[in-house]
Amino acid sequence: MASTETTQAPAEDAGSVEAGLDALETGATGRPSLRQTLTGKVLPPVIAVAVVLVAWTLLYPVVDDPTKLPSPAAVGDAFREAWLKGDLLGYIWTSVSRGLLGFAFALLIGTPLGLLVARVRFVRAAIGPILSGLQSLPSVAWVPPAVIWLGLDNSMMYAVILLGAVPSIANGLVSGVDQVPPLFLRAGRTMGATGVRGVWHVTLPAALPGYVAGLKQGWAFSWRSLMAAEIIASFPDLGVGLGQLLENARTASDMAMVFEAILLILFVGIAIDLLIFSPLERWVLRSRGLLVKG
Repeated sequence: MASTETTQAPAEDAGSVEAGLDALETGATGRPSLRQTLTGKVLPPVIAVAVVLVAWTLLYPVVDDPTKLPSPAAVGDAFREAWLKGDLLGYIWTSVSRGLLGFAFALLIGTPLGLLVARVRFVRAAIGPILSGLQSLPSVAWVPPAVIWLGLDNSMMYAVILLGAVPSIANGLVSGVDQVPPLFLRAGRTMGATGVRGVWHVTLPAALPGYVAGLKQGWAFSWRSLMAAEIIASFPDLGVGLGQLLENARTASDMAMVFEAILLILFVGIAIDLLIFSPLERWVLRSRGLLVKG
C-alpha cells in the first residue's frame, strides 16, 4: 500500500508541475486588454505631449519674441493654413515617397552586401572598415558631391539616401550573422540547406534580430539624409518636401512655419517607426519567445 502511494506521488507532482507550466505559458502569451494597452502605450505619450504643450505655453510669454519662439496658436494657424490650401499632405507625400523608395533601393543593395561581407573573409577585410567609416560619416557631407555629380534632381536625393542607409543595413546584417550559433549552420548543412538555401532558410532567419536593428537604423539614416538633401539642394522642379519647407521658412524668418516643418518631420519619423519597424521588431522577438506581452 505504501509503495502504491509512493509511486502515485511523483506522478501527481509531475502533473501539477506540467499544469503550472501550461498556465504560465498561457498567461505569458495572452493578449493585453484594451485598458492595459491604453494605460501602457497610449497614455504615456499623450501625457508627454501635454507636458510639452504646457511648458511651451508657459515659456512663450517669458520669451515674448515671436521671431524666436512662436506661440502654439501661431503654429496651429500655420498648420491650418497649409491644410486649407491643400499643401500639407503634398509636403508629407513628397518627402515620404522619396524616403521609402530610396530606402527600398538601399534594402536591395545593403542586404546582399551585408551577406557578402559576413560570409567572405576577404571581402570583410577589404570593405568592412569602409562600411563602418561610412556609417559614422554625416550624411550631409554627401549632398555637395551628389549635386555636382547628378545635378539638382531626384536622382541626387536617392544617391544621398543610399549612401546614408546602405552601410547601416549591411552592418546590421553582418552583426546578426556573426551572432548566429554555429550549431544552427551545422544543423542546416546536415539537412541539406547549403548555398542559397542555407542562407534563405538558416542564416537570414537566425540573423533577423540584428538585421531588423540595421533596418531600423538604416531608415533613420535615410530619413535624415533626405532632410539634409532637401534643405541644402532646393530647386523648384524638385517640389516642396518637408526639408524644403523648413528652408523656405528659414529664408522667410517665419518661426511658426519653422516649427510646423520640424513637427511634421518628427511626426513622419515616429509614424514610420510605429507602423513598420516596431511591429516588425515585436514579431521577431515574439517568434523567439523573447516578448512576454504585446
